Amino acid sequence: MKGRDGDWGLRTGFALLGVLLVALPASVLHAQVTDSTPPSPQSPVPAPQVAVPTADTIVARRPATPTGAMFRSFLIPGWGQAVYGRKVTAGFMLGVEGLSLGMILKTSSELDYIRSSGSAKEASKLQQREDWIAILVFNHLMSGLEAYVSAHLYDFPGDLQLQALPQGGMRMGVTLPLGPR
Repeated sequence: MKGRDGDWGLRTGFALLGVLLVALPASVLHAQVTDSTPPSPQSPVPAPQVAVPTADTIVARRPATPTGAMFRSFLIPGWGQAVYGRKVTAGFMLGVEGLSLGMILKTSSELDYIRSSGSAKEASKLQQREDWIAILVFNHLMSGLEAYVSAHLYDFPGDLQLQALPQGGMRMGVTLPLGPR
């Protein structure tokens, strides 16, 4: 029976999803700004100078270690993906988490109603709740493993080229840099 109690679990799940989306860290670009002396009243206002590193001093740095990304995603699915800028994957993992939590709460509420009314459908509701709990655990595990693998492939070059052949086939090539970067 759908009613106020049945909708409560779904609303709570969406509320938890909203709170988790707000709690994810946003990536912020940092630029080193050097400020000169304050301008005199007679001179125009100079623009701040941005220190740009040269090409030989740029080192690709990971936002987090692969193990750190994995543990973040074990804690909150999608967090490890968000750290690496994979917003779609993070949103998907977090969406599955919110849906699973909402459905667990909904089926628990329905199970309480079934127990109070003495209906014979208690076994099927228990099975349904266990299924949603299994989906929740599976989502945590897959999110952590996906974040771990993505973190290891973070600096892997993605130069993949597809080319149509005159005879009607396709040719695929991957460019891999060899030697020091």
